[in-house]
Amino acid sequence: MAVQQWVRHHRHVMVMHPVLEISAVDGFALWPVGEHEPYGYLVLNGELTPAEAGTAVMCVATCNDFEPEVEHGPCPTDPLGRFLHGLLTLPELFAAGGFRVTDTTTDTVYVDPGCCNGQETWRDWLDVLDGTGRASFGHDPSSAAERVGDTVRLTLDSHGAGGSPVIELPVDQVRRLVAGAQQDLQDFLGLAGTWAERHLPAHSAAVTAALARALDLEPTQ
Repeated sequence: MAVQQWVRHHRHVMVMHPVLEISAVDGFALWPVGEHEPYGYLVLNGELTPAEAGTAVMCVATCNDFEPEVEHGPCPTDPLGRFLHGLLTLPELFAAGGFRVTDTTTDTVYVDPGCCNGQETWRDWLDVLDGTGRASFGHDPSSAAERVGDTVRLTLDSHGAGGSPVIELPVDQVRRLVAGAQQDLQDFLGLAGTWAERHLPAHSAAVTAALARALDLEPTQ
């Protein structure tokens, strides 16, 4: 079961989900993927269907699908090896997305990962709680979180002209939300490892290890 953190704040019911930006899936034939509109988001957890897991792995691989430096070895010539080459060899990986925060009572989004934000930066939330006290999460929108005493202020678009949704939540509440989203990521990694064993048996260990790096998580045992 995915860990779902439902935390009540007055009349608000807040959730935090790790979401992955979906790239175009039309014409992809290296393994089964789901039907998704491009540039939407896929929520990552341990309950994805095999097709959704395949979509997630495809999207992370696509984020890193470019020619690495020569020292990382020649690119394979087969379609699968060529597509996975960047994911399996680049020292720094990117997975477009991040943690999205929504008030399910009002359907208001308070943090939405913008362009250039990646899952591998999720620990910035820990920095908000116990470090510098502030983090931003991409642009368009330019969502931000800032610790103010015993609360964390969430702003959907900190660079907007005004009128952006803003909410302040207790630090302990945000800490629980972040822990739940981290567990969802870890559950997804375990699911993706099982998926890779079935659909990419020759590359399963390497793909799972690469996904762990892309998500800044400890490898599954």
